[in-house]
Amino acid sequence: MKVGGIAERHRGGQQGGQGVLAPRGIQLRATMAKEVASSRRCIYLDNNGTSPIYREVAEEMQPFLFDHFGNPSSSHAYGRVPKQALDLARERVANLLGAKASQVYFTGSGTESNNWAIRGALEYGSQKRPKRSDFLPHVVTSNIEHPAVAEALAKYKREGLCDYTEVAVDTKSGVLSVEAVEAAFRTGETVLCTVMHSNNEIGSLQPIAEIAKIAHAHGALMHTDGAQSVGKVDVDVEALGVDLCTVVGHKFGASKGVAALYCSLDSREFPSLLHGGGQENGMRPGTENVLLISGIGKASEIALLEGKEIRRNMLKTRNLLRGRLVEALGSHGIDYRINGPAEEANSLPNTLSISIPAVQAQEILADLSESVAASAGGARP
Repeated sequence: MKVGGIAERHRGGQQGGQGVLAPRGIQLRATMAKEVASSRRCIYLDNNGTSPIYREVAEEMQPFLFDHFGNPSSSHAYGRVPKQALDLARERVANLLGAKASQVYFTGSGTESNNWAIRGALEYGSQKRPKRSDFLPHVVTSNIEHPAVAEALAKYKREGLCDYTEVAVDTKSGVLSVEAVEAAFRTGETVLCTVMHSNNEIGSLQPIAEIAKIAHAHGALMHTDGAQSVGKVDVDVEALGVDLCTVVGHKFGASKGVAALYCSLDSREFPSLLHGGGQENGMRPGTENVLLISGIGKASEIALLEGKEIRRNMLKTRNLLRGRLVEALGSHGIDYRINGPAEEANSLPNTLSISIPAVQAQEILADLSESVAASAGGARP
């Protein structure tokens, strides 16, 4: 749907207004049209990298391009509709998560949300511990985290801001052992446990609720990167017992460039990552992008109302693809392994990971790139 719109605009530009474009603009439009034609012949299997925008989401966003362009912080007439849209989107995201609207803060990306959760938790945890000149906050995490978490922790460790322990997942299922996680905690030192809700490559769901109980028993905060889960499986922050949860719009039908952080902590105590104005209740300064935020709100409403049907369709399609691949590989005598949990309940309904011994994934994907869009790993949020 979105791609079709680009093709129509290209044709209209050539008939009517092409003369006002610089040569570089003409060349870009021609390239776009060529890529659109190519993509229509390509099967898209990379929704963990990014998902198409739902038509309803695009329609929800459209008025904020031209009609309602005002600043939501403005008290005059032009700011009222954007402010109402901002409040509605916040409520919709909160409803999807089982949270309060006051606990949802909009950000520009999952990477920002993850960095904010980690840096904020380090500062918050240090403030809550007894004052010691040699105190170094400790973090427990897994060895399969997204770079938005893993690289942030590595940087903060290099800067002397924290230490952390990576707990290895089971090599077959990709799932963490709760006992191994508990053993990684350091009494009086661990201030945060951050574990992704689901893995972007093999789809394994982690036992977040059990891990959260362990974190709280040690006086630590619990953060989960829900980028790949929200909109695909139920993510109820109250049931999970998490203090912080990352939500990424373009993973479930909204646009790129918008995300959120659920934070159950008092906004007067949990530190901000950025410093500036009083937007987002003083927690995340910067004028809110109402255009994109309205989209993640609508996508959240769709996920809440149609979630069961969406998951059924995902699972049906995933299982159909798996069956055909297994049949084709078997008929040619090709050895393979399906990665991730054996039980459907422990895996994302849309994710399938297959390994072929002695074959590099990138080589296969390069050969198929014009006909099948897939990845060897999920893209950064």
